[in-house]
Amino acid sequence: MLKSAGKTDLLACIRAVARGGVYLQPSIGIAFASRPPGELAGSSVGGLTEKETEVLRLLALGHTNAEIAALTGSSVRTIETHRSHIHQRLDRHTRAELVRFALESGLLALDRADSQTQ
Repeated sequence: MLKSAGKTDLLACIRAVARGGVYLQPSIGIAFASRPPGELAGSSVGGLTEKETEVLRLLALGHTNAEIAALTGSSVRTIETHRSHIHQRLDRHTRAELVRFALESGLLALDRADSQTQ
């Protein structure tokens, strides 16, 4: 569940868990479903943490800090902090440099990036 979940989602989650099941908020499911096949959630590159790697991937896809915050269930300030750490650790200071790094490290492929924006 994202912290921004509405009452309806929260109630559905509580009911599912009370029955012994699991609940995945629809917006989270959509975010995971849009990931390229075979991509591991726990993979990281360039000495980044798993969360920083995910933020880098989403940045490289063109998402704003606010969009990344919504997709990951984090605050915008947290995403800004991750982004700062990414720039420092990779010694890359522009979005273009981050996109290039993501492509070179296999986080994105040109055909995947094109399909994500259509």
